[in-house]
Amino acid sequence: MRGVRVVELAGIGPGPFAGMMLADLGADVVRVDRIGPGSPIAPPAATDLLNRGKRSVAVDLKDPTGVATVLALVRKAHVLIEGYRPGVAERLGVGPEQAHAANPALVYGRMTGWGQDGPRATTAGHDITYLALSGALHPIGRAGGPPQVPVNLLGDFGAGAMYLVVGVIAALREAERTGRGQVVDAAIVDGAAHISTMLHSMLAVGLWQDRRGVNMIDTGAPFYDVYETSDGKHVAVGAFEPQFYATLVTTLGLSDLPDQLDVAQWPVLRERLAAAFLTRTRDEWSALFHDSDGCVTPVLSLHEAPRDAHLAARGTFADHLGVVQPVPAPRFSATPATLGGPPPLPGQHTEEVLREWQVP
Repeated sequence: MRGVRVVELAGIGPGPFAGMMLADLGADVVRVDRIGPGSPIAPPAATDLLNRGKRSVAVDLKDPTGVATVLALVRKAHVLIEGYRPGVAERLGVGPEQAHAANPALVYGRMTGWGQDGPRATTAGHDITYLALSGALHPIGRAGGPPQVPVNLLGDFGAGAMYLVVGVIAALREAERTGRGQVVDAAIVDGAAHISTMLHSMLAVGLWQDRRGVNMIDTGAPFYDVYETSDGKHVAVGAFEPQFYATLVTTLGLSDLPDQLDVAQWPVLRERLAAAFLTRTRDEWSALFHDSDGCVTPVLSLHEAPRDAHLAARGTFADHLGVVQPVPAPRFSATPATLGGPPPLPGQHTEEVLREWQVP
């Protein structure tokens, strides 16, 4: 995406992550920070990895001069990203109508939880509430228990930022073809529902029960679950294909087990598997299943993952500017993405960007 200029109106969570992805892919991303203190729930600016590879311009959007500066940047940009509640950007004077008046070819990306319209559009919410309403939260958890919260990775970043990036890239292609920009309405509730497409397909033909913890891939099946090991750590098991299940059983040294797909016997099978995994440590099981098709891996912590041999061999993490962090994904054979500069301080590049973009 080299040569693509992106203006990102400062926010938290999925909007900045989308901007980070575009920066990782080579876009020139300029974050417009507010003058004054930042968000109390965001990391300090100098260590906020969601802003890596970006530059920062500080303006006061409540001042007409600040609005004029943003619109001047928009005239030179290809994309604008904002994550305000519906109507806020318009009231500030940097909404789609004002932006497209300045640059008709602009792709205007809007990142919200509920979307730009609908009864809940102007109300507050967070990752967990968007997942709940979309139906995506209900299947996550064990039988007889409540839904489990998947941090905010599924909603904010999977159903939100990723959909915004896809939408922006598609709209850029259309703008290149027609010269006309458009608004990309990326709502987490829509993305979460869309991610659930496979489950709806299975539900429609009776291959999925609308209950937690009773299906093949939601901890209902004992061969698709996590198990505690003798050292109090865990391994993940995902061996539902017969050939992989056979490798699992053989490596565990088990015999005389009930039929794999006899649901009535799953409690017995689960007990046998659980007892077996408790006989060794997590790392001992990891070594035994290494290079096998038993589909067993250690459950690693955030600190441990960068040291895993496979991830280290692929360079999935890097110590960049003194901070261990994931490298850009996906990977390209001809135009590899690279980690950019450190997260900027608010306003650090104001003069540089205005001069380089020839903004008066």
